[in-house]
Amino acid sequence: MSTQVVVATGRDLVAGLLGSGFNGKVRLPGEAEYDVQRRAIVPSVDSRPVLVAEAFSRSDVQAVVRVGREYGVPVAVQATGHGTKLPADGGILLKTTPMTAVFVDPERRIAKVAPGARWGAVIDAARQFGLAPLSGSSRDVGVTGYTLGGGVGWLARKYGFAADSVIRAEVVTADGRVVTATAEQHPDLFWAIRGGTGNFGIVTSLEFRLYPVRQVHAGIVYYGIDRAAEILRCYRDWTATIPNELSTAVVLTRIPGTEQRAVAIKVLYAGTRELADHLLKPLFAVAGPRLAGELTTIEYADAAMGGTPARHLDFLDELTDDVIDVLTGIEDEPTIEVRHWSGAMAHPGPGAGPVGHRQAQFSLIIDRELPAGLLPDSGRTFVNFLADHGRAETSYSPADLQRLRAVKRAYDPTNFFHLNANIKP
Repeated sequence: MSTQVVVATGRDLVAGLLGSGFNGKVRLPGEAEYDVQRRAIVPSVDSRPVLVAEAFSRSDVQAVVRVGREYGVPVAVQATGHGTKLPADGGILLKTTPMTAVFVDPERRIAKVAPGARWGAVIDAARQFGLAPLSGSSRDVGVTGYTLGGGVGWLARKYGFAADSVIRAEVVTADGRVVTATAEQHPDLFWAIRGGTGNFGIVTSLEFRLYPVRQVHAGIVYYGIDRAAEILRCYRDWTATIPNELSTAVVLTRIPGTEQRAVAIKVLYAGTRELADHLLKPLFAVAGPRLAGELTTIEYADAAMGGTPARHLDFLDELTDDVIDVLTGIEDEPTIEVRHWSGAMAHPGPGAGPVGHRQAQFSLIIDRELPAGLLPDSGRTFVNFLADHGRAETSYSPADLQRLRAVKRAYDPTNFFHLNANIKP
């Protein structure tokens, strides 16, 4: 299909959509709903698309892609808005938000979701069968965008990244075709979407594995900030001794509802309280008296672990004394989260997708930018946490990036899908 370079008005695009069989809703500038639908979660993203198209079906998605190609107008995709970091100015903002279907097959331990589904719906559908998805910290985040970006959740050390559990995807490509990507069908595309985000097409259906996790021992406990350096040094050594069922993070933050600075230890253990208490004993002994919070045995579906906004993100292969000294000495008291990775994330098995930097031991997230040179910079990032999509290529190893570019050339040689964490052909 050829791409015309024309100046398209909103009315031109509406006519094109109607002629292409689009049955969704169209929002134009000046309409109240336009301003509602164009918003992203990130306040700094103020999109001004030519129109917003709300899709209700796969054929609606195809129609938007074909019209975008015909009129030479870029298409940006948004489900919940959590992953939207670039404005869709002058383009079509395709909303897959209304496409929310979730189906769980308990015998196969598989979930199938439409592109607008959120994790909360999957968690609730799976819990009645004693199953759990590899969801993240928030029930409101969209399943598809999170998973295509890798998806690191609180069961990741046991079962891997969410992208590693994908078994099938239905994809609308840049020429408006629908292809099914599996390990056997379009295997190059299947590899690329499991970590390479939406660079290669629009996923309109996603299937992935669920896991037999009903209860966990989890929560957040708070300790004195004066023990921060000792806790982090202990944490560095202690994490080398624990099983993959135990996921943890140490956060320098404040006790909720107060201004009191504290060290929070986040815990989710996919096992019994007795074993969790035994495993955590050395770390808690160093932490000192507990100030607030508790660990409880609850259903996985009810575990609320929270997250830290990733204004600064890096990976650490080693949590050195020098880094600990810097983190505990920053004067303006940001929220600092050091999270243990490793486990199944580092050992995904053959055929795994290009989720970047699997061998890192720790991630470091800080809720504000830091002065240049304050901390060592590994130059590595992670797509799900990436604030600056201009750095998307640093989310991958050099070999994976080269392969991703080859897949991009095969499925989107003109870079039609570029309003994203872009990988250029």
